[in-house]
Amino acid sequence: MSHEAYRRAQKTTAHPRDAEYRAFSEATRRLLEAKETGRADLKRLIEAVHLNRTLWGTLASDCADPANRLPSETRALIISLARWVTLYSSDVVQKQDSVEPLIDVNRIIMDGLAGKKPAA
Repeated sequence: MSHEAYRRAQKTTAHPRDAEYRAFSEATRRLLEAKETGRADLKRLIEAVHLNRTLWGTLASDCADPANRLPSETRALIISLARWVTLYSSDVVQKQDSVEPLIDVNRIIMDGLAGKKPAA
């Protein structure tokens, strides 16, 4: 089986939570790489922040859909968090704020998707 056929099969059989985890993992990895290079590689930083912002925008859009089965309070909190990510992302690019808070939020979401209990 080719790699592409395997990827297609995996996409159709993977649990949505697994796909979300992989998306957050990729965005977080890219943010971590951008953190390492800092402003020395501005293109990498902008691309990483854009990918993360797009991920959160997609998540917010999904939560805004009335067909979404998450509780309405949870959906509202995710949408609110996505708005913060959008605003803070602008500060990262324009005001040179740290990407660390974006990484932290992504890791918390990844822990939740993995079923880990939050730290006390």
